Amino acid sequence: MKHQEAIIAELLTTAFQDETLRNAYYEAVQQKQFKKGDILLQQGQVCRYSYSILSGVVRGYYIKDGRDITTSFNFADDMVMSLESATRQTPSPETFEVLEDTLVEEISVEKLMVLRERFPVLEKIWTLSAESYAIWLEERLASLQFATAKERYEQLLARYPEIVRKVQLSHIASYLGITLETLSRIRAKG
Repeated sequence: MKHQEAIIAELLTTAFQDETLRNAYYEAVQQKQFKKGDILLQQGQVCRYSYSILSGVVRGYYIKDGRDITTSFNFADDMVMSLESATRQTPSPETFEVLEDTLVEEISVEKLMVLRERFPVLEKIWTLSAESYAIWLEERLASLQFATAKERYEQLLARYPEIVRKVQLSHIASYLGITLETLSRIRAKG
């Protein structure tokens, strides 16, 4: 996936050298600051915005039987949106919560679609990003199905070394599909 991310980064750098594209993009987005505890998207709302994180951390989660189950962590350079809700314009199945003060670039889904139609390179970047997301989902599914709890924890640390400093251990345990006690044992053996 690192290879895919490098291709996307290179395409973005090249694309933003085009003054027309750059101007159109910065007319469509706005920077917004969110505080710890703010909600970017609430479960049940239709996703109308996409957020590109400049700094900070956002957590995605579902509510199931009164419990919140963490599905994702998003850091700088990550995009945050409910793809299903934004694409289908249906209620979002998940909530996105700001875990620390976070600076984002916000763009409406509608404006994003216009930019993708107007600039083919943005459509290519969108497609590569969607492929990258699909690969991440496949890797996550395989990890949940076949990796031990310790292996899942090590994979998470390899991807996000700073996560333990920025995210509550209960959220990490939920993301890994284990109890907080199991996570504490794994960390103690570390």
